[in-house]
Amino acid sequence: MKIFRLKNWQIFLFLLSLTFLGKNYSIYAEQNIPTSLKAFDRPNDAGKAIVIQWQIVPGDTVGADNFIGYDVYRSENDTGPFETVGVALRRSNQYEDQTTIDGKNYYYYIKAVFRDTAFASEVFGPVISKAQWFNTARINVLILTIIICFLVIWYIERAKKGDTLFVRRISGLDAIDDAVGRATEMGRPILFSFGLGTLTDVVTISALSILGKIAQKSAEYQTKLLVPNYDPIVMSAAQETVKQSYLEAGRPDLYNENNLPFLTTDQFGYAAGVDGIMLREKPGAVFWQGYFFAEALIMAETAHTIGAIQIAGTTAITQLPFFIASCDYTLIGEEMFAASCYLKPDPQMLGSLKGEDTAKAIIIITFIGLVFLGTLGVILAKPLPIINQIFEQLQNWFTAK
Repeated sequence: MKIFRLKNWQIFLFLLSLTFLGKNYSIYAEQNIPTSLKAFDRPNDAGKAIVIQWQIVPGDTVGADNFIGYDVYRSENDTGPFETVGVALRRSNQYEDQTTIDGKNYYYYIKAVFRDTAFASEVFGPVISKAQWFNTARINVLILTIIICFLVIWYIERAKKGDTLFVRRISGLDAIDDAVGRATEMGRPILFSFGLGTLTDVVTISALSILGKIAQKSAEYQTKLLVPNYDPIVMSAAQETVKQSYLEAGRPDLYNENNLPFLTTDQFGYAAGVDGIMLREKPGAVFWQGYFFAEALIMAETAHTIGAIQIAGTTAITQLPFFIASCDYTLIGEEMFAASCYLKPDPQMLGSLKGEDTAKAIIIITFIGLVFLGTLGVILAKPLPIINQIFEQLQNWFTAK
């Protein structure tokens, strides 16, 4: 049996290669240990979150096929035990730990994971998560809120003092008296519909105020008022509104609960029921006030065939074109919300309306100014780059979240 023996020079070369490989591995390991580790409470939040940041290791970019990702370890003690709380993918230098408990101390370290090995950073801590009172990134919202509140309060105080506040005329609301008077002269009833809206819809609540005005006029003129309903809760609110209006007009004896019936919660079943009432009763004035869907044109066309004057109002932008085409007057969008103040100018409502309109005007002017500034910044980008810089700063301020 022959024994293989190494010569002295072969042993020397073998040991030299081991030393060289060990030195290279030591350098490789030292380069791929995550450094610049930072952990801090996530700013501008409700707490329960800590942000961990580190510097991307060279192995994540050079020869990245062997690199897997970063493991994030956490402990409540600097000596451990540590547990994995998350994994960050390649080319990542940040992780948000959203499983913390406010007020507790936490310690972290990062481990760069390769296919055949892993290198851990030093332990960093302690770090505590907590909730912030204010989101400093939303100062823009605070400033805008203060401006709007100031305008509303200022206009309310002016209205209380008796100052004349201009409100744009809304032809659809001005025509209510004419429509009710026309129906009275013709000896025909009045029909009012909320559409398919529910009491949780703001537009339905606005429609109730319009119904109150119409009911008061119908009581004064002793004209029959029909209010077919799609929703039983809206029906109850409508009954109370009409009853109160008749009482204010001094004619509670004219109130008839049967004139405010519940039809059905089926969309086209309701439309068919309303059409049947119109063909039988032939109202002289029809009011479509609320939220409508595909049944809008069906009912409006039926009212047109019987020769009724129609006043519509809705926030459903898909149905507005049909109402505009088939009705005599149409309240568009926010004109519905202004109805309460328009019909009964209470100082609080009038001041709120004027304040909101002024705030909208300021916002529109601001947007126009920003568009002009942004366009000017692009045109004069080379000779005056500061214009584009100012525009970007203003844009970032307005869009901050």
